Amino acid sequence: MTAIMDDAARARLVDRFGPEVGPWCDALPDLVTRLSTRWDFRVRDAKPGNTGRTLLGTDGDGRPMVLKLTPDREIAAAEVTALLAWSDCSRVVRVLDTDLAVGALLLEGLEPGTPLSERGAAVPWAEIGELIGQVHAVRPRTRFPTLAERCELLFALAERRWRGSAAERHLPLDVLRRARARVAELAASGPVTMLHGDLHPANVLDAGPGRGSVAIDPRPSLGDPAVDVVDWVLLPLAEGGDLEDGIEALRPHLDADFARVRHWCAALAPLAALPALRRDEPGAYTDALLRMAP
Repeated sequence: MTAIMDDAARARLVDRFGPEVGPWCDALPDLVTRLSTRWDFRVRDAKPGNTGRTLLGTDGDGRPMVLKLTPDREIAAAEVTALLAWSDCSRVVRVLDTDLAVGALLLEGLEPGTPLSERGAAVPWAEIGELIGQVHAVRPRTRFPTLAERCELLFALAERRWRGSAAERHLPLDVLRRARARVAELAASGPVTMLHGDLHPANVLDAGPGRGSVAIDPRPSLGDPAVDVVDWVLLPLAEGGDLEDGIEALRPHLDADFARVRHWCAALAPLAALPALRRDEPGAYTDALLRMAP
């Protein structure tokens, strides 16, 4: 039987929200039972998450669905508002129902639903270009956080996670703080559009031959569209390539200001390196990222 909340999932949530998230974790199984009855949802599997718990399942007719839950109702509200704004975008997951009072979203299930980070195949660059283009073409109908606000939150969280971790041995604090200052400069300039905000290969799923690549898990904000490009053009660094390889792979499929993309890649490089460095796993990839850092 799938565990609604296990030790690993709890640890990730404590890392994100602090120990005060414990009571929410304890109450989660009862909440899932209530929502499952209400939405005719049958849990089949669970996926880890940094801001909540994601349950994969079906309805009574076998239709795939996803139940997402988070203790942070603001995160849930921002996500559903963004997804509804993108409801006409074929490359963004669709909302079936919500209960924002308890931080719950019911989403369509995607099949096979394999994250591009796990697929082991070439990046579908044309689909990624189309996805980014669709997301940025939508005009927001409500207020979202600014990119500057979003980045400030990310760097504050990064510095908290850096302290006391193995990353202290590999990533000097002054490098992280210079990057933070550079990001603030970039976020205060440039064009402004609606952003996915967490667009990387683990948040894009393979929805099969009829649908292709579909984005999930937005952290929406308003700001420079170059930010949503960063994780994609950094991909070749993990295979021994360089930033220009990623830019040239995406350039034919996306009209973007790649000069600003380069600036954002350098500014965000320490954040990209941090997860591996916290695990005490430095290597060629993290070295390449830190060489880019401001």
